[in-house]
Amino acid sequence: MYRTALRNVLAHKGRLLMTALAVMLGTAFVAGTMVFSDTFGKALRDSNSKSYSDVSVQVVDNAAGSDASAKQRSESSPTVLDDATVQQLAALPGTATARGVVSGFTGVADHKGDLIGQVWAAKGANFAPGQDGRDPRYPMAEGQGPENAKEIALDRKTADRAGYKVGDTVRVAVNGPVIEAKLTGVFTTDDPVVSTGGTLTLFDKATAQQTLLEPGRYSSIVLTAKPGTSEDALLAQALPKIPSDHQFVIKTGATLNAEEQEQITKGTDSMRTMLLVFAFISLFVGIFIIANTFTMLVAQRTKELALLRAIGASRKQVTRSVLIEALLIGTVSAVAGLLAGVGIGAGMQSLIGSLNENMPNGPLVIKPLTVAVTIVVGVLVTVLSALLPALRAARIAPVAAMSSGDQPTSQKSLVVRNTIGSVLAGGGLALIGYGASTGDDSGRMPVGAGAFLALIGVFVLLPLLSRPVVALVGPLLRGLGGTPGKLAQQNAVRNPRRTAATAAALTIGLTLVTGLTVIGTSVGDTIDRAVTKSMKSDYIVSAANGMNLSGQVPAQIAKAPGVAASSPMTAAYWKLNGTSKAITGLDADTFDQIAEIKLTSGSSAALGKGQLLVNQDVAAKFNVTTGSTMTASFPDGSSGQLTVGGVYERGGMLGPVLLANSEIAKHESKPYVADVLVKGKDGATAELKQSLKDATGANPVIEVKSKQDVRDDFSQVITFALNLMYGLLGMAVLIAVLGVINTLAMSVFERKREIGMLRAIGLDRRGIKRMVRLESVVISLFGAGIGLLLGCFIAWAINGTLKSSLAGLTTVLPYGQLALFLALAGVVGLVAAIWPARRASKLDILSSIKTD
Repeated sequence: MYRTALRNVLAHKGRLLMTALAVMLGTAFVAGTMVFSDTFGKALRDSNSKSYSDVSVQVVDNAAGSDASAKQRSESSPTVLDDATVQQLAALPGTATARGVVSGFTGVADHKGDLIGQVWAAKGANFAPGQDGRDPRYPMAEGQGPENAKEIALDRKTADRAGYKVGDTVRVAVNGPVIEAKLTGVFTTDDPVVSTGGTLTLFDKATAQQTLLEPGRYSSIVLTAKPGTSEDALLAQALPKIPSDHQFVIKTGATLNAEEQEQITKGTDSMRTMLLVFAFISLFVGIFIIANTFTMLVAQRTKELALLRAIGASRKQVTRSVLIEALLIGTVSAVAGLLAGVGIGAGMQSLIGSLNENMPNGPLVIKPLTVAVTIVVGVLVTVLSALLPALRAARIAPVAAMSSGDQPTSQKSLVVRNTIGSVLAGGGLALIGYGASTGDDSGRMPVGAGAFLALIGVFVLLPLLSRPVVALVGPLLRGLGGTPGKLAQQNAVRNPRRTAATAAALTIGLTLVTGLTVIGTSVGDTIDRAVTKSMKSDYIVSAANGMNLSGQVPAQIAKAPGVAASSPMTAAYWKLNGTSKAITGLDADTFDQIAEIKLTSGSSAALGKGQLLVNQDVAAKFNVTTGSTMTASFPDGSSGQLTVGGVYERGGMLGPVLLANSEIAKHESKPYVADVLVKGKDGATAELKQSLKDATGANPVIEVKSKQDVRDDFSQVITFALNLMYGLLGMAVLIAVLGVINTLAMSVFERKREIGMLRAIGLDRRGIKRMVRLESVVISLFGAGIGLLLGCFIAWAINGTLKSSLAGLTTVLPYGQLALFLALAGVVGLVAAIWPARRASKLDILSSIKTD
C-alpha cells in the first residue's frame, strides 16, 4: 500500500501540482511573516538598545510634558527637576556624572519652509557641555554647540538632507512663532529618533528650557554610576532624594532598556499576529482546493481502489494510502513554502528599507520555531483536508471495480449536509443581527462569532445554492454562447459539491474584500459629512503634531488679509453634573459664520449669553432641555451653574458640548487651542491660504487646510488601510484562482469521452473552449456573488457596533466598486480557464472516446 501511494503521487504529478502550489503559497506566507517579524524586531531592538547605553539611573518628570500652564503645574506639583535637584543627585556617593535633560517637540524647516521628516519624529533637546566644552552625547562633527538663543545645532542626517552648512540661518518652531537661528554645529548621534529618520535640534540650556518647557526646569535627569557602583545601588541612593509620588518615575538604565525591548517585542508580535491572520486565511482557502483535489482523485480512481479492496486491501489500508499521498504532498510543499517564505521575509525587509532608508536593518533571523511551525502547519492542513476524501475512498465497494463512473452521493448525506448548513447559517445570521442591534462595542463579539458561523454555514449550503443560482443565468449563457453556453450551465451544476468547493475559495476572498470596502466607504462618508455638516469655515489652521497652538496664533490669523471671520477652537474637560465632559469653545460673535449646527431647540445666540449648547446624546443622558441648569466643576477649583441654551443634533466635528471661549477663559488661564477656524471674504482661495501661512511666519509645524484637504487626509488613511488589506488578501485570491484552474483541469480530464463525443458530432474547438470558459466564469461569479452579499451584511453589522464611537455612521454601499469586484471575478474565471480550455480543445477525438 505504501508503494501504491508513492506510485499514485508520481503518476498524478500534473493533477496534484495546483494542490502543492496552494499549500506552498500558504506556508510561504506563514514562514515569510515569521522571518520578517523576527528579523525586523531584532533590528529594532538592536537599534534602540543604544538609547540607554550611558544611563545608569534616570529620573523623569511626567508633568513636564503636559500642556498645562506653569502656574497650574506649580500648584499641583510644587517640586520640579531643576539645577538644585541635579546638584543633589550629583553629590551621591555612587554618581559619576549627573546631567539635566530638556526634551520636546521641535520642527525644522528646509529652504522652502516645509517641515523636514515626519512630525512625530521631530525632537529638540539641550546641549549640555562639560568643562571641556563638549557634550559626550552629541559629538560635533563640524563647528561647535549653541551658546545662546540665536544659535542651534543639527544632527548630520538632517543637515545633509536639507543642505544646511555651519553658518546658515535655520528656521525652527515648536508651537508658537518661528525661531530663526544660526547653525553653529553639526553633530553625530546614535539616538533612535535620528537613526529612524527623525530630526534632532539642540539649543543651549536656557533656550531649551524656555522654548520646550519652562525656565529652570528639566524633563529628566540622567545619572551615570561610578566604577564599582551597580545601577541598583545608585538607584537606592537616589530614591530618598526624589519625592515618592506619581509625578516622578525613577528607574535604572537596564530596566528602561528592558521595558523598551518589551514594547518593541509587543509591537512586532502584534504585526506578526495581523499578518498571520491573513496567512491562515490563505491556508483556509487552500483547504477547499486540497479537499476538492483529493475528492476528484478518489472519484477518478474508483476502479483502482475497488480492485485493491477486491484483492484483500482493508478499509484502513485504503484510507492510509490516500493520507500517505497527502502527507508526501504536504511535506514537500511545506519545505518548498519554507524556502519561499525565507525569500518573502527578505523581500519584505528590503521593501521596508526602500520605503524608508532609515529603518533599522540586520541579517535574516530564521528561528527553529519558524521551521517547525511552517512544516507542521503545511503537513497538518494537507492531511486534514484529505481526511474526508480518504474516508470516502475506504467506503468504495469492491463491486465498483466492475462498473464505471463515480459512486453516487446518497440523498441522505445531502439532506444531513443541508440541515447542518441551515442551522449554522441561521444561527450565525441571528448572532450578527443581535450584535448589530446593540449599537456599541459590546456587539463585536457576537458579530465576529456570527460571521464565522454564517461563513461556515454558507459553505456547507453552497451545493444547494448552486443549482438555482446558476439556473438564473442560464438564459444569458445560452444567449451569449449558444450550445456551448447551455453545456457550460449544465456542467456547472452537474457536480454541486465540486462547484461549491471551487466557488467557496472565491467566496472567502470576496467576503473579506467586500466587507472591508463597505466599512471603509461608510467611515469615509461619515467623516466627510461631519466635516461638511458642521464647518462653514473655509480653512482650518492647526499644529501638524496635534499640539496646543500658541496663544499668539489666533491673533495673527485674525489680522491676516482676506479674513472675514475667525475663531480659535479650544478644548476643555469640565465636570458637568459630576461627569467629565469634553467642551468645545468658539467665539460667540463669529460662531454663525464659521460653524453650523442643527438645533432642535434653543438658539446659537445663547453662546453670547454664556450658556451651553449640548447635543441630543448629552441632553438625553443628563435629562436636560433648553432652560435647564447644570452644575459645573472648573479646573481652577471653583464651581457654578451653567444654563442650557440649546440642544442640537449629534454628529459633526464640534463635539457634544459647546461654550463661548470667553466663558472658558474665565476658568482656564491658558486654554488649549486645538484649531483656528477661518472664513474668507472671497471663500477658499489660494491667496487666502498663502496669507494665513504668511501670518504665522510660514511656520513649518502649522498647517492650513481647506475642508477638502481634511477630507483627503482622512480618505488617504482609509485608502492606505484598504490597499494594505487588499495586498494581504491577494495571496488568498491567488490561491482561489489556482482552485478554479485545478477544478477545470480535473473536470476536463473526467469528461474526456464526453468532449470527444461533442467533437465527433460537430462541436468545433472554438465551441469547446467557449464551453469551458463560460463554465469557469459561472463558477467564479457564483462564488463572488455569494461573497459580495455576505460581505455587505457583515459590514452592516460591524458598522452597527461602531455607532457609539462614530456618531452618524451609516452603511454606504459603493456600487461602482462592488460591480468592479464582480467583473474582476469574471475576469479571474476567464484567465483561470485559459489552460484547461486549451487542453480540452486539443484532445484527440478517437482516443477521448476510447477513454475508460
